[in-house]
Amino acid sequence: MKTPTKKTLQTLLFSLIAALSPITQASHAQSSDFVSPEILILGDSQISFGSGPAFLEFFTDIKQHCNPNETQLRNLDRLGKMRVGVIGVRSTSIHSWVARSGRAKDTICKEDKKWRVNAGTYGFVNMTDNKYVQIGKGKEYQFCAPNKSAFEHMFRPDYYQPRLLLMSFLGNSAKRWAESEEKAVADVNKMMEQLPEDLPCIFMTTAPAFSKRIVDLRLKAQKNLMSAFEKTGARCTFVPGSTPETVAANQGNKNFFRLNKRGMVKDPYHPNKRAAKNFFALEMDGICNAIFDQIEDAMPDE
Repeated sequence: MKTPTKKTLQTLLFSLIAALSPITQASHAQSSDFVSPEILILGDSQISFGSGPAFLEFFTDIKQHCNPNETQLRNLDRLGKMRVGVIGVRSTSIHSWVARSGRAKDTICKEDKKWRVNAGTYGFVNMTDNKYVQIGKGKEYQFCAPNKSAFEHMFRPDYYQPRLLLMSFLGNSAKRWAESEEKAVADVNKMMEQLPEDLPCIFMTTAPAFSKRIVDLRLKAQKNLMSAFEKTGARCTFVPGSTPETVAANQGNKNFFRLNKRGMVKDPYHPNKRAAKNFFALEMDGICNAIFDQIEDAMPDE
């Protein structure tokens, strides 16, 4: 077999670069013309099943819901146009967004074989009539790259640059966090390592489920997670989604969950839109206080 000459190898290399350059250019174009929302909400499937519109409505009109004082209003105005984007990705939690490979990352980056979509999105990141998308497809959802986590890739300098981030997770890590406070601490530490240092952030656990068994597990998980935020000194404001008031509203209330033809609850994990609206009414003070705490720290009075 004839040994390739130096000139031949150079030709092959230039051909390879030429073949790859359209892919690189297309990838860059997807992010270069992207405009980031100022307020970003990230969560799990509760967003797709009910809370997405409630998040969007609440954060699109913070001033009306939170009744800010003069200083708080000035800080809100300094957030800018307050473009709001809401993204909920199926069975995800903190460890999904910080994983650089494996099954945890696959829940975000691997195409759903059955439905071909894995997320529900609302607001500035989805102006279409179809709320369902597949992460990785479309300029708004380029979160996946080899050896990088979704957080690391989406918060790169030329892409998502929100001025306020709210994360809403619990159910898909309930057993993990309920059984081990150490794992909760590890997840919070990894999350804070990967978030931009100057990004104001809020972490709110998701709304209570229908059955007492599920609620009890999540309460224990929430307790351990709250402790993890305190122990790690995480700068995000923690807002518990499971409170005596929200548990009383959701647990055992068939009106707040989807029913089958026999009138029985068919999905005890995902409260419906009616429940989401009530949840935000009950959580309003906690959410508003968290917003003002975060933007006050990020935007001290001039």
